[in-house]
Amino acid sequence: MKSKVEILQEKLALSHEGGSAKRIATQHQKGKLTARERVHLLLDPGSFEEIGALVLHRTKEFGMEEQQFYGDGVVTGYGTIDGRLVYVFAQDFTVFGGALSETHAEKICKIMDAAMKTGAPVIGLNDSGGARIQEGVRSLGGYADIFYRNVQASGVIPQISAIMGPCAGGAVYSPAMTDFTIMVENTSYMFVTGPNVVKTVTNETVSSEELGGASTHATKSGVTQLTAVNDVDCIQQVKKLLSYMPQNCEDAAPVYPYTLADEVRPALNDIIPASANQPYDMRLVIEGICDTDSFYEIHKDYADNIVVGFARLAGRSIGIVANQPMSLAGVLDIESSKKGARFTRFCDCFNIPLLVLVDVPGFLPGTDQEWNGIITNGAKLLYAFSEATVPRCTVITRKAYGGAYDVMNSKHIGADMNFAWPSAEIAVMGAKGASEIIFKKEISEADDPAAKLLEKEAEYAALFANPYTAAERGFIDEVIMPDQTRRKLIKAFAMLENKVAKRPRKKHGNIPL
Repeated sequence: MKSKVEILQEKLALSHEGGSAKRIATQHQKGKLTARERVHLLLDPGSFEEIGALVLHRTKEFGMEEQQFYGDGVVTGYGTIDGRLVYVFAQDFTVFGGALSETHAEKICKIMDAAMKTGAPVIGLNDSGGARIQEGVRSLGGYADIFYRNVQASGVIPQISAIMGPCAGGAVYSPAMTDFTIMVENTSYMFVTGPNVVKTVTNETVSSEELGGASTHATKSGVTQLTAVNDVDCIQQVKKLLSYMPQNCEDAAPVYPYTLADEVRPALNDIIPASANQPYDMRLVIEGICDTDSFYEIHKDYADNIVVGFARLAGRSIGIVANQPMSLAGVLDIESSKKGARFTRFCDCFNIPLLVLVDVPGFLPGTDQEWNGIITNGAKLLYAFSEATVPRCTVITRKAYGGAYDVMNSKHIGADMNFAWPSAEIAVMGAKGASEIIFKKEISEADDPAAKLLEKEAEYAALFANPYTAAERGFIDEVIMPDQTRRKLIKAFAMLENKVAKRPRKKHGNIPL
């Protein structure tokens, strides 16, 4: 006869498999791992300690008392990644479709509270059909409890959401308030209202993938910062992401071994084209400055006229915000401003120094931009840089025109070290446009207006289309040769390592949302 302990262990083992071998097999056929497989793949071998494995739901209505699975559809606990403490929850789609119940939410809240107390990241592996409708408002209250903790933890500990299945309705707002979201292609989707509701309300016919799949959110909405080809790739990306960031806002990011050598990079001298109107790939500049293969781009497929991501410089984590001349000539628009501002604020939250690479002809003109709020959205990037207290260095590679010069981490908004290449042009606008305004009368009265325009354009360019006028005013700390950039930045960030900047006392600022 089996003892009570043996019976309990058997029940627990069944619950660990979602209570159904058939449902597990179906999960695998879709290319998805189970909740426990995901957790064990994420964490260092043997490090996982489960919390709440024996929890059961409390619902008595609709025959639910006869459907009980230990853990109630979510695996929660803690472990280590590369020896560093993390907390994790993984929703189990094989138990009630991963639907969130009151006790399911309590388990997630418990590990979030523990993470806040111990100062360690929280990773959520989301795979849920939404609120458990049999529980009514109790499940809705559970979501709100999680949302509240997302906000309290924001800026205190890193929060990462991996969307590895459905995430619909109210469930989407927790990942939206975390720092980074990663979606798995073809098996995950996020939306507030599903295709059926959209069809009923707006008469639009759209699939789940088109409405809220990984590709949609990576390119159109910007909701997800990263995408993965499958569950394994997703988990590897979570690990990689964590390697660039500290445990909490009081900590510093991990430092990787690096021996200083000859840090001159001659290849940087050949990147800027001879023609000021010819594009080049800013990623080549990034690769030439940073440690080999260390650049990890974030939001790659959204607002590609600005590039953001993590990298290492002499083994230390930095965040990079860079204009991309290959797309829209690198102008700032609504999407790129929001993208840059969000990433800047994350780096500032977690003590990650910022490197800003500038080649910006201004803000994108047009009624679409103005009517959709380029003023407020552009101000978000300006606000983000202005409030950042981490070490901040800027390199102007080519154009820095108009208000965009100010916004892109200029000396005037608190940047610590500002460098410029000899190819830099720092002015209110391009030489041609400026000449047409300043010398309008002279040009119109000239015997040969076209020749006079070229003459005045050259005159204006000699005065302003260079970095030296700004350097004379102290707005640029040094004009450097491109091949010296890496060496200069390593020294600058080392010098700024112990930077302390005190903000005025306030409850919080009012960012232009």
